[in-house]
Amino acid sequence: MDSWIEAHARFTPDKPAVLFDGKVLTYREMAGAIGRLAGYLRSEHGIGCGDRFAYLGTNAPDTLVLLFAAARLGAILVPLNWRLAPPELAHAVTDSGARLLIHQPAFAAAVAAMAQDGALPSAICADPGDCGLIRMAAEHAPIRPEATAGSARDALLLVYTSGTTGRPKGAVLTQAAVQANALNAIHMQGLTSEDTVLTVLPMFHVGGLNIQTTPALYVGASVVLHDRFHPDKVLKSLAADRPSLTVLVPATLAALLAHPGWPEADLSSLRLVATGSSDVPHPLMRGFIERGVPVLQVYGATETGPVSIYQRLDDADAEFGAIGRAGLHTSARITIDGREAGVGEVGEIELKGANVTAGYWNRPEATRECFRDGWFRTGDLAEADGNGVFWFRDRLKNVIISGGENIYPAEIERVLRGFPEVREAAVVGVADPQWGETPVAVIVPSAEGACDPRALLDRFDGRLARYKHPKSVVLVAALPRNALGKIQLDKVRKMAEDALAREIELKKA
Repeated sequence: MDSWIEAHARFTPDKPAVLFDGKVLTYREMAGAIGRLAGYLRSEHGIGCGDRFAYLGTNAPDTLVLLFAAARLGAILVPLNWRLAPPELAHAVTDSGARLLIHQPAFAAAVAAMAQDGALPSAICADPGDCGLIRMAAEHAPIRPEATAGSARDALLLVYTSGTTGRPKGAVLTQAAVQANALNAIHMQGLTSEDTVLTVLPMFHVGGLNIQTTPALYVGASVVLHDRFHPDKVLKSLAADRPSLTVLVPATLAALLAHPGWPEADLSSLRLVATGSSDVPHPLMRGFIERGVPVLQVYGATETGPVSIYQRLDDADAEFGAIGRAGLHTSARITIDGREAGVGEVGEIELKGANVTAGYWNRPEATRECFRDGWFRTGDLAEADGNGVFWFRDRLKNVIISGGENIYPAEIERVLRGFPEVREAAVVGVADPQWGETPVAVIVPSAEGACDPRALLDRFDGRLARYKHPKSVVLVAALPRNALGKIQLDKVRKMAEDALAREIELKKA
């Protein structure tokens, strides 16, 4: 995969590959940095084929150079979600067996906290503002492309995604999977070397990394990189950097539409916006469409790269609201209890293709559970029409998607069960106009009057990432259960919605 950058360095050496905070990294410079960083990682830290190393930081050129250096070494990059709490980060580092942790200065306190919870590998700190990691490796002898230890079959990314049990699992993506994903994305968006991509979503997610960013580098386009999403900065960048494409999730779409500068924003360079991560509210898409910018939906998962089912420009208007068709290098089907569903029947989406994960790191049982006859089971529900167009309907799993982030109720429930004033708890997602969904905890107190909802919420600090904290607590006498004693989550959700509606009415009164 590292050959992508080498090829562009030969054909368009002075073309900007990455633009970040006023700095430009050309394809020639990026190719050189990849070789030197690979040399540094091998000579100074012993990183070789099959070794894992973790990266904790916001978006920066270092992130992308690390990815391609890993490809050259045949090593595996473990991108860490900087929104997680230290115990969650520590789990990913230790579970992956990472030999090295690279982090930005802003996360030094988190790294120190992780070290207190258990043994961590050696760590190095690099400032993204001056491409510190690239600079750190500047004097090292490069590993040339002809000496690469990596191959298409090698694992490249180990991306942690929580399961419904709440225990994070590392999805393994090979170099071949990332390349197949790039080809899907190129087919979806018509990407060419003339494009400029604006990347504002975090690249620790495959959405931020692989819907447009790595595909852009595959075709020799330019990437304008923001450290994280800032609405003001995005609107200024649209005018100054003139990107032709960007990826936005519902929460970021909503933030831009609500910004006071939106009505006058210069969108003239955008030829499309890609979106996904949840059932995208139609008004958010129409907000861009009404300004002359097509919006394409893309569907997938961490385990699939993610680009698997998608719309193309020719189809977006006629199939508004659909998630699209199976991709160029992906097959998709809908099943009901193992049988293939008929036209119009709602069932589980299953995917197969070169972009799909090789499995979960050191979790053979979880890997077996997620595959059926070679097909990856997404846990999402959809139906397809007679033309092979897929329409997302619901989630089979209980995942809550809030602002593009996956939140698993079991993680929150496990924390709640550790509080003495909580006898029982169930967490559900409730619709939210800004975030898509937010988690609400429905709790049976251990004793009447013993549970203070506000105090309970405050105790989540440091236990889970802030975006996973319940936004509200609803106290009930009992949780509804079926005849088998299982909690009926649909009824729990109705209880939560009714309670929140009453609160709104009281505030109005």
